[in-house]
Amino acid sequence: MLTVRVTPRAGHTALAGVAGDRLLARIAAAPVDDAANEALIELLARVLDVPKRSIAIAGGHRSRTKRVAIARLSAAEVERRVAAAVK
Repeated sequence: MLTVRVTPRAGHTALAGVAGDRLLARIAAAPVDDAANEALIELLARVLDVPKRSIAIAGGHRSRTKRVAIARLSAAEVERRVAAAVK
């Protein structure tokens, strides 16, 4: 499970770093009609190199802090790929 702090309506969609145990993500989409959630899933799928169907928001659908489940990857592999993407 990955904890992500989302900033919607950002200038562009990208990972912004790590703060404590949270991944920071800037999302260009507005938090309307799940657009920001979908954009987050697309971003994580691209960064982690997994299909979008392997990523699900497990908690925080209406919150800026989200818990994200990622199938097909171990926690260590997720951490490694996130670290490489945030550099």
